[in-house]
Amino acid sequence: MGVFEEIELPTPSLPLLSLNHVSFLCKSVSDTAKFYQEVLGFMLIKRPSSFNFEGAWLFNYGIGIHLLQCNSAGDIREKPIVINPKDNHISFQCSDMDLVKIKLKEMGMEYVSAVVEEGGVKVDQLFFHDPDGYMIEICNCDNLPVLPLSPCPLKSAYMDSSNRKLSSLGSMKVHCAMDVEAQMMENLILDMIDFTM
Repeated sequence: MGVFEEIELPTPSLPLLSLNHVSFLCKSVSDTAKFYQEVLGFMLIKRPSSFNFEGAWLFNYGIGIHLLQCNSAGDIREKPIVINPKDNHISFQCSDMDLVKIKLKEMGMEYVSAVVEEGGVKVDQLFFHDPDGYMIEICNCDNLPVLPLSPCPLKSAYMDSSNRKLSSLGSMKVHCAMDVEAQMMENLILDMIDFTM
């Protein structure tokens, strides 16, 4: 059996499709929302009116960020003085690291740079904090190929594009490398169509 052949695996216990959103407690929802809009290009989207606490939802790049007003300042750790690339963080892929550096400098943002090298391939990374001290990374990580350590750990559930439901409940078709990438692109296009309508 070749590396790129289709194999059948039992349905996983959790039929996950993609990362939907990350959620952060904030000292000031309005200040943090402004940061994610102005620095990272997110846009505010409608939040369910049934919530009885202050917050904001933002969306871009196929991911949501949900901001929640903290109950007291003690709910949030102090913003770290030092930017530590080994801290918990969310990461965004970018197309032009030099432009990101220029923009961050223009905005007066402090950041730390790092370079990862593997087999002659370099990945540039920038790390900085949001107003509440959460770490953000900007990188060109797609320079490194995704190389599974086992024959085919990447799973892709084929979906019926008309209703976006899993087309097979009894089993999940699992595909390797190029098939998984093609499925991810199809899902992205469907998300973009849904978003524009």
